[in-house]
Amino acid sequence: MAAPSMAAALAASLPAPQAAPTPAAPTYEAIPASMSKAIDIEAEIPLTCVQLDGLVITKILKHSREAPSTTAHGLLLGLDFDGILEVSNSFALPNHTNDDNEKATKSIVRYQASMLRSLKEVQGDDNVVGFYQATSLGAFFNQTLIDTQAIHQDRLRHGGVVIVHDISQTARGNASFRAFKLTPSFMDAYRRANFSTAGLVSHRLTFSSILEEIPLRVRTNALLSSYLNMLATPSTSTFSGARPEEATTSALPPSYSVLDIGSTGLTKNLEQVAEAIDNYRTEEGNVAYLSRQIAREKLRAETYVAKRKEENTRRIAQGLNALPEEDVSRLFRIPPEPSRLESMLLLGQVDAYARSLETNAGTGLVKMYAAKASSGA
Repeated sequence: MAAPSMAAALAASLPAPQAAPTPAAPTYEAIPASMSKAIDIEAEIPLTCVQLDGLVITKILKHSREAPSTTAHGLLLGLDFDGILEVSNSFALPNHTNDDNEKATKSIVRYQASMLRSLKEVQGDDNVVGFYQATSLGAFFNQTLIDTQAIHQDRLRHGGVVIVHDISQTARGNASFRAFKLTPSFMDAYRRANFSTAGLVSHRLTFSSILEEIPLRVRTNALLSSYLNMLATPSTSTFSGARPEEATTSALPPSYSVLDIGSTGLTKNLEQVAEAIDNYRTEEGNVAYLSRQIAREKLRAETYVAKRKEENTRRIAQGLNALPEEDVSRLFRIPPEPSRLESMLLLGQVDAYARSLETNAGTGLVKMYAAKASSGA
């Protein structure tokens, strides 16, 4: 009998391996009913309010003031909780006016990814909840804004929002911020790419039903609010012989922007209204031309079909075989019905300019009467 090997001897001296215990099946606890609404796992709570942090307001104001014209736009970062979209941070996106569309798009995508990655590395908010856009005189209806919001509304939780900042109102001393999202009926038509006349009628779409406004509120830090109130509160002068106008002082200088009659803004507003109406008439002329072309091609097709039916009737009466039916769409190129989306957007611009003109003219008229009464004329 052969002697056992060293490996076998060592193996025999070791304790027998014990079977690994079977892991217990994981147990899942149901979310309490009191917390199911707050956690909002399935995002079933509808969005009822947008809350902007004071930092976001400051960033948008600064970017809109420094950017040329109304090209200021950027992304909004934050979190939605219990039906409230809390926007806690934002960053501006570059504007490439001289580059081609494809190159500019790739550059913006790389910049956006780099910013989000950097924010994540420093434990900052990197959850995109929408974007902001600067505008003038309240006219923000354009194809770019609609396309961008439609993409966000398809990919983001709760659809995301667009914050519209009117720089013309800010110049008059009224910071204007409004939150919007696309309506469900418009999103359905947008996904189907159905903006023909029949599509607009079936979805009941007009320029006023493209966007729905969401209530917006501003949240500021308690310490910042106290500091601003302290700056705005006038303090009594320590000099006993101070003049009446110097008896009280304030760290913030008084603002007289509300006293500006603003006649120059009315002229620009009228020019914008006239330009928007001209653009709408041009677009309607293009749509009318395409509609006439479609009607002409349809008439040719119907005439051809009628002649073929008459010829087949005559051949059958003569005892001949009828001619085979042909596909009319191959013989006649009938163009599709033109989209009416651009016309709706231009009508929205006309309406926005007209509303801005009405508001500014009414305010200016009141100021003129007040100035006339104060001068005693």
